[in-house]
Amino acid sequence: MAQDAQLVTVHKAMELMGSRFDITVVASSEEIGSINIDEASAEIKRIEKLISSWDVESETSLINLNAGLKPVKVSDELFSLIERSIQISELSDGAFDISYASLDNIWKFDGSIKEMPSEIEVKNSIANVGYRNIVLNEVDQTVFLSKKGMKISFGAIGKGYAADKAKELLISKQVVGGIINAAGDLTTWGTKANGQKWLVGIANPLSEERIFSWLPIVESSVATSGNYEKHFILNGIKYSHIIDPRTGYPSTGVNSVSIFAKSAETCDALATAVYLLGKDKGLDLINQLGGIEVVLIDSLNQVHKSSGILLDQGE
Repeated sequence: MAQDAQLVTVHKAMELMGSRFDITVVASSEEIGSINIDEASAEIKRIEKLISSWDVESETSLINLNAGLKPVKVSDELFSLIERSIQISELSDGAFDISYASLDNIWKFDGSIKEMPSEIEVKNSIANVGYRNIVLNEVDQTVFLSKKGMKISFGAIGKGYAADKAKELLISKQVVGGIINAAGDLTTWGTKANGQKWLVGIANPLSEERIFSWLPIVESSVATSGNYEKHFILNGIKYSHIIDPRTGYPSTGVNSVSIFAKSAETCDALATAVYLLGKDKGLDLINQLGGIEVVLIDSLNQVHKSSGILLDQGE
């Protein structure tokens, strides 16, 4: 165990993909740890270049630009990510859908909304949404959005994917342990410098500062979707900023969903899916998937969990 005493923990927070990323590595020196973190951040920037719908030169922007016009040839990496995204859409009955980017922005979360938009406005807002209109051609490796006005975005899966790729890179560089926190999508490997497990706290829905439960995560990931940040209340109902791509309406009934799985990408996508599916369908889905667990807090602050979760009811 002597070598453990010489390990140090190096941490850096940075702005990447429009969000805060915290990267922590266990290394033999501060200097090596800093180099590792720079390598991880370069990998995240590379992925951002690929999947950003804001970057006009990215492959994703090219796909969106050619919606309804022609298929676009893309890299293996992007093709696979889109393929996996569609699989999650199929699993979740379309609750998760990367074509949600075509939603018209008719809901405001700045306190200005006084009445619900009309049914026709809502119906029109989702006219171009639908993962079934994403046409993949494996032979030519092309992606085609079959409707004009369609757009894809990786907002609900991209940060998790970037965290996984950065972790993969660091493991390949023999970094013995670390934690990557991509704006709440968390992935870990190894242990802390002192050999202890990494712990993740599930926030108490009534107060973000209070931790509701601590769970050890080993070689694992977690992501949370919640309505803490943005929501509006109308006629006593709390509407989340997460819009259901199938109906065009903001979701209700769930305060937060935390998904635990091997990959951050899976956690990221399924947290959104389960949040939109709601308690019963969401828990049902997770209980059918191997190696994936969920802790869900409903709008009455009742805690529900999948069969494999044992909660330590802390504070």
